[in-house]
Amino acid sequence: MDKRILDIRLILGFIIAHGLIYFSFHDKTIFWYIFSGSILILIAFAMLQGEVDDEVSFGKYISLGILSGLMLYLLFWLGFHAFQFLDLPVEKSVKKLYRWYEPQAFWHYIALVLVAAPGEELFWRGFIQKSLLKNLKFIWGILLGAVLYSSVSIYSGSFLLVFASFIAGLAWGLLYYWKKSMPLVIVSHIIFDIMIFIILPFN
Repeated sequence: MDKRILDIRLILGFIIAHGLIYFSFHDKTIFWYIFSGSILILIAFAMLQGEVDDEVSFGKYISLGILSGLMLYLLFWLGFHAFQFLDLPVEKSVKKLYRWYEPQAFWHYIALVLVAAPGEELFWRGFIQKSLLKNLKFIWGILLGAVLYSSVSIYSGSFLLVFASFIAGLAWGLLYYWKKSMPLVIVSHIIFDIMIFIILPFN
């Protein structure tokens, strides 16, 4: 594929993502409606750009996905309690984020697991990071991919969410580069979301 065309698609996809996520965060009362639709559009855009990687067997991507999702949740749990121990003002910010954006209705949870987690991985790792790695060394491609992924969180008005997205983006970016398996990182993302929103939330 022509590198110039690839770069145009990358820039266009990034602009579309920013526009969609801006409108998603614009009105908290309808966040889940707009966000779910936005992610579906990003899935469609990513799938039009080429095939996704799937180089790990079913058993391995399920087991590694669950393990990595739990490990990432543990990292966030430790970080949250470390901030509390250091008396940093993080608890109020976390509670505000949950109050504004956590799933409430049953269909929100379905959208979280079946739309948001897979869609974010297909777009940000399967398209954005994969495109960056065609032109950059792996470490820079993963770092920049995590920065771009976290950049759309600025519309939430929370630096904490931007920082958390960057850390999660690094973890899933490294995992995707290492194993070349989109199903694996999707499972990891789903497990992380289930832990942080349903089983053991921080609020």
